[in-house]
Order: sequence, then C-alpha cells, then structure tokens
Amino acid sequence: MKKIALAMLFAGVSMMAADGKALSAKCVACHGASFEKAALGKSVIVKGQSAAAIEASMKAYKAGTQNKAGMGALMKGQVATMSDADMKAVAAYAAACK
Repeated sequence: MKKIALAMLFAGVSMMAADGKALSAKCVACHGASFEKAALGKSVIVKGQSAAAIEASMKAYKAGTQNKAGMGALMKGQVATMSDADMKAVAAYAAACK
C-alpha cells in the first residue's frame, strides 16, 4: 500500500513540475514569448524545431557538452536546475508554439 501511495505522490508531483509554459517563463526574455527570437542576437531560433531536438539541445547544455554561438555557459546556468521532465515539458511547449 505504501508503494502505491508513494507512486501516486511521485506522479502527481511530476505532473505539477512539468508545466512547460510556466517553466519556460525564464526563456522568454532571450527567446521571445513564442521562441521566435535569436537569443541575444546570436542563437538559432528555437521556433520550428522539433521537441526532440530542443530537448536534446537543453540536455547537452546542461551536461556542458554544447556551446552553440558561445551560449554554453549562459544556457548551462539556465537549465541547471531543470529535471529531465522539466526539459521535456519546455521542449514540448516550445515546439508547439505558433
């Protein structure tokens, strides 16, 4: 019974934590509300990319293995506290922006 209760609690917390729109609030200043901007005039535009590509890029920034347009350190700081579920949610939200 305890295992079921813990699983339900974990699932509920995961769903609450994975709100892509809310989590992307800190992205808006550089990438725009619909991810239509080249961040700081340097990065590629996120809008139009697949969720898988966005998520992979975020994970690479977090791991410190990506430094596109010299944005590696800045982006590593932005995604440092995001869980895999958070990054998946932000990527899905960004990919769905019109």
